[in-house]
Amino acid sequence: MKPSTKPETFLLVSLLLCTLLGLGDPLNCEVCIRNGAICTGETKTCPSDKDSCIVIVTEINNKGSVGVTSYKGCSKSSECDPAFLSITVAPENYMGSNTRCCQTSGCNHSPLPAFRRNLTENGLRCPSCFTLFKETCTPTEEALCVGEETRCVTMTGLVQPAGVKFAAQGCGTVTACHTKPGTLVPSGSRLLTIKKAAVFQAPGLLARLSE
Repeated sequence: MKPSTKPETFLLVSLLLCTLLGLGDPLNCEVCIRNGAICTGETKTCPSDKDSCIVIVTEINNKGSVGVTSYKGCSKSSECDPAFLSITVAPENYMGSNTRCCQTSGCNHSPLPAFRRNLTENGLRCPSCFTLFKETCTPTEEALCVGEETRCVTMTGLVQPAGVKFAAQGCGTVTACHTKPGTLVPSGSRLLTIKKAAVFQAPGLLARLSE
């Protein structure tokens, strides 16, 4: 039996081939990590399991030393939180991060607009601590929450590329409470990978807040 040579059959086959070829097109994203609010780098092909381009700007205060880091690269959409998040452990130990995700090649080329944390105290206080090499930490003081940080949160993750564990507790935004596992937070030449984040409630906290 000879294959059909009807025009409509040829057109259908062509459309199917174009669709299948289109599904195989790799995603290309700009890749870089730099100190400062802007970074530029080479456009690279993402691994097959990465379906999004990402751009992140982070501000971190570590014992009074404030640094801004920008990052661009490939990501999984399931690990991408396109929102601003903030967590404060102490007046000179906080992190704020803003993220944008997109799904077309080269879509992460444009930088994110600069952001400013609201430093006005909102009246909430949360038990706070930070430690490396462990997945838990014991609060030793209270953090004064500012701006949109209306929750007490606990967060664990890894410092890459070394894979060092870290744990933190303190004030956080609602978005910080619901951070997706795998969310990236750039800090200098390193990347923090968030494993878990949740609301944290210490015994007696509500009683102290109501005094």
